[in-house]
Amino acid sequence: MTLPLTMRGWLALATALLAVATWPDPGQSLPQGAPETVCDTMLPFHSGGSVLPQSSVSPFSVETSSTTVGQGQTIRVDLTGVPAGLSFGGYMIQARNRNPPYQIVGQFGAARDGTIKLMNCENSVNNSATHSNAGAKNQVLLEWQSPVDFLGQVVFNATIAQSYNEFWVGVPSQPVQIVRRDLSAVPLPTQGPPASAGTTRAPYVPPSYVAPSNVAAATSDPIYNGCGQSKNCFGFPDGCVSSKTCTSIAVVTVRGDVYEFEIQSGRGTNAAYVAVGLSEDAKMGEDLTTECVPENGRVNLYSSYTSATPYAAMRSVVGQNSARLMDASLVDGVIYCRVQRDAVTSVQGKTFDLRNGKYHLLVASGSSLKENSVGYHDIGRLPSGKAINLAEVQDLSGSSKLLVQLHGAFMIAAWIGTTSLGIIFARYFKQTWVGSQSCGKDQWFAWHRLLMVTTWSLTIAAYVLIWVELKRAVWHAHSIIGLITVILCFLQPIGALFRPGPNDKKRPYFNWGHWLGGNLAHILGIVTIFFSVKLPKAELPEWMDWILVSFVVVHVLVHLIFSIGLCLNHWQVAGMASERHLSQRANNFQMGDLSHHHQHAMRNGMSMERKMDAPYAGMRKGLLGVYAVVLVLFVVVLILLVVLAPIEQFLGKS
Repeated sequence: MTLPLTMRGWLALATALLAVATWPDPGQSLPQGAPETVCDTMLPFHSGGSVLPQSSVSPFSVETSSTTVGQGQTIRVDLTGVPAGLSFGGYMIQARNRNPPYQIVGQFGAARDGTIKLMNCENSVNNSATHSNAGAKNQVLLEWQSPVDFLGQVVFNATIAQSYNEFWVGVPSQPVQIVRRDLSAVPLPTQGPPASAGTTRAPYVPPSYVAPSNVAAATSDPIYNGCGQSKNCFGFPDGCVSSKTCTSIAVVTVRGDVYEFEIQSGRGTNAAYVAVGLSEDAKMGEDLTTECVPENGRVNLYSSYTSATPYAAMRSVVGQNSARLMDASLVDGVIYCRVQRDAVTSVQGKTFDLRNGKYHLLVASGSSLKENSVGYHDIGRLPSGKAINLAEVQDLSGSSKLLVQLHGAFMIAAWIGTTSLGIIFARYFKQTWVGSQSCGKDQWFAWHRLLMVTTWSLTIAAYVLIWVELKRAVWHAHSIIGLITVILCFLQPIGALFRPGPNDKKRPYFNWGHWLGGNLAHILGIVTIFFSVKLPKAELPEWMDWILVSFVVVHVLVHLIFSIGLCLNHWQVAGMASERHLSQRANNFQMGDLSHHHQHAMRNGMSMERKMDAPYAGMRKGLLGVYAVVLVLFVVVLILLVVLAPIEQFLGKS
């Protein structure tokens, strides 16, 4: 007998039908994408967490269009099946710092068709992505923009669901290196995470992956095949071609009127570009340059013309059709391109004739880019030692930088070292070591003369060396102020030969002139060294400015302390002389002779003080010793930066 359904029965039936209608299809993923509650684990909460991820090798892959990207630049990220055509339903993807604190970085761009749902994880915006529908898909293409305030390696991790019950968590990409870029790209709207944001979950990295800096070439690099036999090869550091270990290398092959250049960066250098220039004088400026630059997932070719003052690589003045990109690649951060150049190229009235001309090869590489230009060659730069006709195959070596290095070292030793110490002796130590002489002269004068003669000798030698190197006048702030400094330095000892006697009426004028000339030369010398930091030929790091600033601060503080001590000395000596005068006036002199004997007493008192060290002599000697040690440290560090330039190549190895 069939009984009518009660109200409670109808309610139970409706609930059951609703449950069946809303029960997830085993072939479908979460229909509206992953929730933000799983940002950290990336683990789907299918069936309340009872469905576990697959432990087998994922049949899906995460591929990036480039393994190197500049700050703020965009690359493509592909989710595909292996083999191609294998479909999947849902996914979630994010990029994490490969190193602690493993924070999520960068931003994904929205798809025009709305098939990508962006997620806000770790208090940031659009830094993760998931599906907006769980329909079957063979491939997903995403655009990812690197952060403008991050340098290092990131790894893309993805969760990919083939069905509701089959999904893989932590499917990784190969690491992507983010390199410095001078021009900050316009970022997508974002709010940076607080300092404490980030997670302790490291991204999954393929076990077969080895960091580029630790990779030895599994096989010999084919770019070195035929070097010195059928093609010219040149790279840096000098001598790297024979050992096949170049940080950057340029290869030139000539076949009739076909001039082919191959340019390649080294492994683990994080290069943002690699370039080769054709130079008539092995010096930066007025060179035809070929640049290979990875941008937006591909290697682009640019021709440019360099200027030395100020340094610039101008693309707008060179016809970009004068060179053609034949082949290019970017694998594990190694930039490679093969380029064919026209035999004759004219730029701003200057002709580069590869058939008949002779040129130095100038190889350079850097880790940053500028707007419409390459950045500074902080990875390295080296010109070949001699100009060659490109069709003549021969072994090439780098040009010597010895004269430039000696010029810089001599000038630093002179104007940071000996001049600074010589001025201290002359100004504050005339009443120290009284009665002690060297070569018949007071100690302060003997040391002052020795130090200043050393300054004069080093300055003249450095000036001659740079003229021998350049063989022509080059006018910019460094050279102009440096020339004024050399002239003042040259005139100082000549003026000293005409020094009037101690009691001559003209002696005060000489003293003021000598003081002004010496101090002005010292100030201009230090300013000239500051300007040298920006010179491309010097290859000095920009942070050298801070070392120079530190020296100036120390030097000014020492002068201030000595000056305070000098004032105290004058007051104490004047007080002692005044007391003697009052005592002598009370016991020996009449009022009528006051004026005459007052002057005599003061002179007599000062004469007595000159026979002994002025007060606080011990403090002055101690401070002088400390200052001399600090000064030597400054000089040694600065000279090392000059001699080892570019210092980045040594710091990078350490």
